[in-house]
Amino acid sequence: MMTSSLPALENSDPRLKLTLENRMRNIFVTQPDDTRNTEDNVNHVPVVTEPSSRVLEAGVNTLQRTLVLKKKAELEELKKLRALKREEFKSCVEALALRRSDLELKQRQTKEKAMKFEKFMSENEMKRRRALKKYEAAQEQNVLKQKEIEDLTKQLQHLQARKQVLKERMSKYKIYEDYLMKTLDYLPGAFLESGSESLVMPIIQRHETLSITHQELLQRLGHLEEEVERSQRQLQTMKQGHSIKKLMANKELYELQSELESLKEKSKQAEVNLLTEQEQSREKVEQMGSLFMSINNLAEQCYLQSYGPLEDMNVLTMMDMVKEYILDKADTERRARRLMESGSAMTSRTALTDKRERESMKSLSHKALIKSPSKVSRRSETFS
Repeated sequence: MMTSSLPALENSDPRLKLTLENRMRNIFVTQPDDTRNTEDNVNHVPVVTEPSSRVLEAGVNTLQRTLVLKKKAELEELKKLRALKREEFKSCVEALALRRSDLELKQRQTKEKAMKFEKFMSENEMKRRRALKKYEAAQEQNVLKQKEIEDLTKQLQHLQARKQVLKERMSKYKIYEDYLMKTLDYLPGAFLESGSESLVMPIIQRHETLSITHQELLQRLGHLEEEVERSQRQLQTMKQGHSIKKLMANKELYELQSELESLKEKSKQAEVNLLTEQEQSREKVEQMGSLFMSINNLAEQCYLQSYGPLEDMNVLTMMDMVKEYILDKADTERRARRLMESGSAMTSRTALTDKRERESMKSLSHKALIKSPSKVSRRSETFS
């Protein structure tokens, strides 16, 4: 609460002038009664019957009452200004609360957008990894298919070479078959009927059996070779798959290690920030504690009964009470100084006025004694 300084009182202020009634008219007779004008040239001389101390005390009391009324008016204006300031402060607080709610809403929206963006990025990363895995699997399949094509091409070439060898062998043994067939044509019928007992049929049967066994062994050998080749291809495929999985695992391990390192760095930074914030909060708490202790000490020294008990006050009320106490003390001191100064000034002015009145009375009485000793004697009696 602010208080304005007291206005300075000038010498021309009508409140400082003392108005007195004229008890009687003092007329100095210098002409006869018939030629004298009874209303003109009348000198009204004021007569003071009260002592100077009484007059000074009345002026000081009037000035004090005037100052009290002025202070009351100023106090009312200050109360109104204080109410207006409180309304302005309340409106500012409401505006700040509204702005804070808007900022919190924007912050939540920003967080939601950031979360959606992170989710979008994670989904894109997962899609990229799946596409990369599909691409790598397709590459592996292409490599395997290419190798199968190469193997089948080699087998085809091998089979074609074997077919060519078998054709050459058939063409080589064709003459023997033709010779045998011609020999059978030249043999008699009885020899063919008793062929089971002859020496040629067992040889032919043995040859047929051996040829059949040879064909079966060749087929079995072909199957075994195919199984070995198939097993080798499977082994090669498994080795390639194992190497690819090993590479993928190493890649994922490297990514996880990099994420772990980044998380460790973030955790270290978070710990440092947390320690810094704890230190700052501790310093703030200590400062606030010392400030509250200072306010409580000032409130105990500047206690006013109009604010109620000290235990029920909050910090703002205590500060208002201390402020009002200090302003009241300063106002009282200022008012006392001005009253002392105004009292000394009025005392000096009153003494000067009394001195001037005494000198004027002496001069008038001297003139009257010169003109009419009888009139002057009567006037002196009336003054006494």
